Amino acid sequence: MDSLTSMKVFGAIVEAGSFASAARRLRLSRAVVTKHVAALEDRLKVRLLERTTRRVAVTEAGARYYERCTQILAEIEDAEREAAQATAVPRGTLRISAPHTFATKHIAPHLAEFRRQFPDVDLEIVLSDRFVDLLEEGFDLAIRIADGLPESSLVARRLAPCRFVVCGAPAYFERHGEPRTPDDLAGHPCLGYTLSPREHSWVFVCPQDQRHVVNVNGPLRSNSGDLLRAAAVGGAGVMLLPTFYVGKDLEAGLLKAVLTDYRVQEYGIHAVYPSRKHLTAKVKTFIDFLSERYGPDPYWDDWLKALPASSKDACAAAGGAEQEAEAAAAA
Repeated sequence: MDSLTSMKVFGAIVEAGSFASAARRLRLSRAVVTKHVAALEDRLKVRLLERTTRRVAVTEAGARYYERCTQILAEIEDAEREAAQATAVPRGTLRISAPHTFATKHIAPHLAEFRRQFPDVDLEIVLSDRFVDLLEEGFDLAIRIADGLPESSLVARRLAPCRFVVCGAPAYFERHGEPRTPDDLAGHPCLGYTLSPREHSWVFVCPQDQRHVVNVNGPLRSNSGDLLRAAAVGGAGVMLLPTFYVGKDLEAGLLKAVLTDYRVQEYGIHAVYPSRKHLTAKVKTFIDFLSERYGPDPYWDDWLKALPASSKDACAAAGGAEQEAEAAAAA
């Protein structure tokens, strides 16, 4: 028989003073209650209760056993209550993996507010641009930015779009002119982001949903988007970066967006966690908190509101979808 149940039955008999009262209290038959006590005594090789026709008396060994059972059952109850509260009340340490730049620009500024709202949650945020193994490395949650996420047992919730923009410094465009079509990028130094699969091939989508691929080159490449951003602000050339890097610069006029008639395929910013079932309150709360601050039109894309509507002639100006095949053949 189950040891914990037998311990509960034994404790109820001691507290109620009889087998019958304990059976009513536990909603069990008297026969089942008797079997639990017999199983305990057989396993322990000691008599716990003295029975007569009129009363039940606890033996010396039974009294000591009852005291320990009471402590054990109380600790189990506390452990169960604490575990249940983990899914109801945000508390404990939340361990998060997040990309360097996104976390610095768009998670860190909100952390003070999160702590004010949820003071019982401590945060440990590890910055890394690689895809960590959440279970093996002990993370509760990861923020991942990708075109698509691989099939896995992990659960992903989209927090915001990750849009891209071609941009450069206004002074650079005053000296060298603005590209009017993607093909014009061949005449400009294009700054290469080495962590992107699009480093040498920038893919555009015109209003008619035709893809247009352009091979680009330039004198500066880096694995740091912040370095490229600073170089572009200084006039080093044209770059293609996520808008969460440069939204403030575009609003402030330090950078200017070009080729805005053409879309660049966007990625998604996702919160990834191990299981949807029994999601702890600390994880759910943090995901909800970020989702409320980002959304489908995040604040770093406010500069888009000032842009004119896309030109319906953009694809014709770029030479249509035929350019994609030519660019692909040259790659």
